[in-house]
Amino acid sequence: MSVGPTVRRRRLGSELRRLREAHSFKLEEAADKLGLAASTLSRIETGKAPTRTVYLTTMFEMYGVADPGQRRVLTEMAREGHRKGWWAVYDDILPTGFDVYVGLEAEATALRVFEDQVVHGLLQTEAYARTVMTSVRRRQGSRELDRAVELRLQRQKVLIRPDPLKLWCILSEPVVSRLIGGPEVMGEQLARLLEMGQWPNVTLQILTLASGVHPALNGPFCILEFPERGDPDVVYAEGVAGHAYLERDVEVRARAEVFDLLRAAALSPADTAKMIGRMAEEIA
Repeated sequence: MSVGPTVRRRRLGSELRRLREAHSFKLEEAADKLGLAASTLSRIETGKAPTRTVYLTTMFEMYGVADPGQRRVLTEMAREGHRKGWWAVYDDILPTGFDVYVGLEAEATALRVFEDQVVHGLLQTEAYARTVMTSVRRRQGSRELDRAVELRLQRQKVLIRPDPLKLWCILSEPVVSRLIGGPEVMGEQLARLLEMGQWPNVTLQILTLASGVHPALNGPFCILEFPERGDPDVVYAEGVAGHAYLERDVEVRARAEVFDLLRAAALSPADTAKMIGRMAEEIA
């Protein structure tokens, strides 16, 4: 699997942050020397923004990067980080900050997901996706909604590429019991879940209401894993206040532990399939 621009930016940002800290520069101090806002340098160091060559050259001097080989590698990473991913053509309809997630998802090798409101985007049918989009994007016109649905379907190709993404998805029971779009739309969606649950790279579980209190009552989240050990896992969480990306090791480990607890409390994949099958029969 080739490394895309989002992961390249993350790698470069991580190295630049390491170099800054090794030379005891505070973020604000380094940003001031570069003529940048501290928030802009933070976005560069977290891989959320590309690095201009002029800034990189100044950082080499500030951080004492004299080795030509190291400079060449970092410069190449910056150049690759400027490439546009396939999702760039949807910039006009992407919510602010969500382009980072789409890039990470496109370049990840595995996702561990907990959803408590709707079926995860990678598992949605077109009709279900359109119903959800129409509800949550109430101020957008038909063209914008069409493009939003198209983007969602394009994202799903990660599950059928030559090296398919491994998806482990835990859905809270209301996700599959809530009638979204009417019996026909929901019936088609349940059938899709049954089908995809049989795929070798997809594991599907339902966390029933009977399981009671659980450690993810504060909302859904996703853990993204990448092919190289140098690219640490990222936790993505989405809410009404926006998008959050958690990358500190302690934060990622905490969410991984939560996911393991949910996985243990949820129905097995086989029992999940039986439950979805019963629900599909009830609304048919």
